Amino acid sequence: MSRPRLPAEKILGRAEAREKLSREKRGGMTLALANGCFDILHVGHVRYLQAAKREADLLLVAVNGDESVRELKGKGRPVQPEEDRAEIVASLACVDYVVIFEEKTVARLISELQPDVQCKGTDYTADSVPEREAMLKVNGRVAIVGDPKDHDSSKLLLRLRS
Repeated sequence: MSRPRLPAEKILGRAEAREKLSREKRGGMTLALANGCFDILHVGHVRYLQAAKREADLLLVAVNGDESVRELKGKGRPVQPEEDRAEIVASLACVDYVVIFEEKTVARLISELQPDVQCKGTDYTADSVPEREAMLKVNGRVAIVGDPKDHDSSKLLLRLRS
């Protein structure tokens, strides 16, 4: 029996992710990709990632880098640096690997890693996923997973600040 990977062992650079995941796929494993900022981890994130894991053998979570979080979420974000957010996500049992990405979307990462399925939360529809075309180009599919979007880091931060 192999020992479980520690969070630090799960966090990969992009080149390392390409190499390792290509090898895993050649070995017959399927790959799901989920992504997000994960600035303040909440139960909605956990349910989303658990559901994403059920879509394939391996789950890679792409965590937005600090600069892309600032662009997407605005002033004062992220609350936690990318390395901390990646480590927290990597500590979840359902997550096999984590990679940090700097772009606003994971379209380039999809092209590089060619996942079998991209998992997006229920705030999307199959037609509204920004990377839908990128998934079609790699012959992958999009899955909408997780519970209803009743949890929100931005709203949680507003409550904490008031």
